[in-house]
Amino acid sequence: MAKKTVADIDVKGKKVLMRVDFNVPLDANQNITSDSRIVAALPTIKTIIDKGGSVILMSHLGRPDGEKKPEFSMAPVAKKLGELLKKNVIFANDCIGDDVKKKAAALKPGDVMLLENVRFYKAEEIKDKNAKEDPALRKAKDDFAKQIAALGDVYVDDAFGTAHRDNASMYTVPEMMKGKDRVIGFLVEKELKFLDDALNKPKKPFVAILGGAKVSDKLKVIENLMKKVDKILIGGAMAYTFFKAKGLSVGKSLCEDEFVDKAKELMATAAKGGCELVLPVDTVISQEIKANAANKVVAGNIPDGWQGVDIGPETIKLFVKKLEGAKTVVWNGPMGVFEMQPFDIGTKAVANAVAKATDEGAISVIGGGDSASAIKKMGLNKRVSHVSTGGGASLEFMEGKKFKCLEILDEK
Repeated sequence: MAKKTVADIDVKGKKVLMRVDFNVPLDANQNITSDSRIVAALPTIKTIIDKGGSVILMSHLGRPDGEKKPEFSMAPVAKKLGELLKKNVIFANDCIGDDVKKKAAALKPGDVMLLENVRFYKAEEIKDKNAKEDPALRKAKDDFAKQIAALGDVYVDDAFGTAHRDNASMYTVPEMMKGKDRVIGFLVEKELKFLDDALNKPKKPFVAILGGAKVSDKLKVIENLMKKVDKILIGGAMAYTFFKAKGLSVGKSLCEDEFVDKAKELMATAAKGGCELVLPVDTVISQEIKANAANKVVAGNIPDGWQGVDIGPETIKLFVKKLEGAKTVVWNGPMGVFEMQPFDIGTKAVANAVAKATDEGAISVIGGGDSASAIKKMGLNKRVSHVSTGGGASLEFMEGKKFKCLEILDEK
């Protein structure tokens, strides 16, 4: 997917409408607790202003569900962005309307403006499929997108976190800007390069590590990866559905009974296709999920009243061994309840093993979400090749899905 980037176009004197992912975490006092998503967009923003363009940024924050809720305002983000850029960032207290139009028209080269939360309008999240079926929804989405599209001369998508969504600001706005430059930013370029290279041009051996709560969330990922990888290591609660498929009892562990037959099918397909599907050989179990709860390690069956909370010490050794010599590693999902001790041991061990493999020359790509949080929490993000900014998007990319909002942008 060789898309034009902001480096390929002339933005001098132009107003650049740029979709970013500034969905940052906030505390109860509206203070930003991590600015990494804002920092990730800085190279693209700086390039535009250095080349003589002005920037109109749009993003969502939280889930306001189409209502103007002050706790989801982008105002704290505008303030933080100004500090990072060391310049004044104009804040528009809406994303459509006359006031926004006037502010956009008055922008001079080098100016940066941030629009208010696009999800303050229900039209932003209308699915394109629903819009096609319902003329009223189509009109609402188009009217909203038209007002935003009119603000810019150029469209830049640098929001990988929402690349799998056909939201108005991601899809309908660039669709309405046909004939104008519609390109990707450097963050999206980097995401596509690492994910595409890892999945479609991997150096072998290629090892995938999958964890998290539900096997149903990763079914299509497993099916797609089985055709590409040498080994898939499975941890987290999703492993217990596979345990049940092997005839083991899982106690009160999280298990998706309706996917047990599918898990059997996946194990058979993997064996037939020469992909090694590696399940935990022991499990840390507890009767309650809380920090420092009493726990023990079992191999095989999990007794009634107990639940799996992490991979066990023998599984850690096994997974570390399976990662030795890997040349490409893709990891999505934690190995246990990594948010609390001591059930974070398995996730930490896997993170360290992935970092070690990278030190020894492997390309490692960490899917967003919990895996990204774990890697960053441990300070290992500089020791892996790439940490994705989009959990859901990277997961859908691993499934082999195409992203409509990127497909409509300009090819190189």
